[in-house]
Amino acid sequence: MMPASICPTARAPDPMQRKLIAGVVIVALLTTALMVVVLATGGRPDPAPLRAASTLLDGSWRFHTGDDPRWAAVNVDDSGWETTDMTAPPGNHDGDVGLPDYVGGWSAHGHPGYHGYAWYRRTVTVPASSASWDILGPTLVEDGYELYWNGQLLGGSGRLGPDPRLVGTRPLRFALPANAAGTTGVLAIRIYMLARSGPSAEGGGMHTAPILAPRPTGESLHRAQWQRTIAGYILDAVEPAAMLALIGLTLVFGSRSSRKGFLVFACIALALTAARRLNNAIVSWTDLQDLRTYSWLASVMWVPTMTAWLLAWNRWRLPAWRSIDALAVALGVAGIVGALAHWPIWASISRLGSLALFAVIVARIVLGGPLRILALVTLATVLASLFGGELLDPIGVPGIWFPFNIGVSRTQYIYAIGIPLLAVLIVRTLRPRSGRR
Repeated sequence: MMPASICPTARAPDPMQRKLIAGVVIVALLTTALMVVVLATGGRPDPAPLRAASTLLDGSWRFHTGDDPRWAAVNVDDSGWETTDMTAPPGNHDGDVGLPDYVGGWSAHGHPGYHGYAWYRRTVTVPASSASWDILGPTLVEDGYELYWNGQLLGGSGRLGPDPRLVGTRPLRFALPANAAGTTGVLAIRIYMLARSGPSAEGGGMHTAPILAPRPTGESLHRAQWQRTIAGYILDAVEPAAMLALIGLTLVFGSRSSRKGFLVFACIALALTAARRLNNAIVSWTDLQDLRTYSWLASVMWVPTMTAWLLAWNRWRLPAWRSIDALAVALGVAGIVGALAHWPIWASISRLGSLALFAVIVARIVLGGPLRILALVTLATVLASLFGGELLDPIGVPGIWFPFNIGVSRTQYIYAIGIPLLAVLIVRTLRPRSGRR
């Protein structure tokens, strides 16, 4: 027979706890309001006057798989190349951020599963005017690109060549030569796509067409594109900051908690979760992290995160079961080995086994323990964030919604609920200053 849970009996919040809980609620409401403003601002369509003064370079492009730097030149005979249509259906957007003017990539146009280099070319007529002209690069490319005007490299995303370094595609603006106004030139885009373990039916290449715009219209459109990009990943920066704030709360008040073991491992799990989420913003806003590193971290970091949450919740109802600790660590090792060796069956065993251990922990909490309802609801948000594929997909919960035309994942919604709940749970474990239990 297992020993009885050693825990304080539930009690009404003391004055200090009430103040901290009120602070949590106020900060959560203010942050939510701020995020709504950012999403609403970023999700607005580009101002009609700006789009009217610019030209979306959709329509027919010449396309060729493979790579030859000479294909950037003006005099290349591309009449034998394929033709691909970059015209997006009205209102079409990508399934992640909500970027407008989205079209399927080369996998949807006769090259399923292809990865490596490919080129796009088309002629562009620049209106005669006294203005300087810009090309706004495609805002969604898999995975990196270089943009050429009449054979001249204007710039690009990432570094191409024998050993490409690919980064997340961000809004980029390229200045055309000063003498481009009133001329017709050749715009060529060289693209490189990394190999995928599970290729998408619409993956590969350019998904949004570039835009030709006079200055300052191009500058204004570029700002609008950045507002959309920032809004698309703002929660991946704010929610990690909130997780780190929970760690700070624990460091300040944790010595007075009745659940120190729980808090230690919860802080480790929060730090790992924050790093995982922040990676999305880092790779989407900066060149600091290349896509290979991002993919590697995404495939591995979920394992120690899941293990840390298991070790934390095993310490909610005392005493912790050593058998759960041992199995959690073993499953974590199996998950890391599976991720590194690309053995999907090991990763599946790790996930399903960990989910079974969480079920045991849920049963223990249901049978008794402090703050049972609050703990169960908080644990439910953790499980939904970790095991969305196993728990939410079967019941048809969409993986992403588009409030204000900006994509917000269900995991981000879950964190928006779970972080304040966890903060309240931490506060409720704190003993009064007198040490009264």
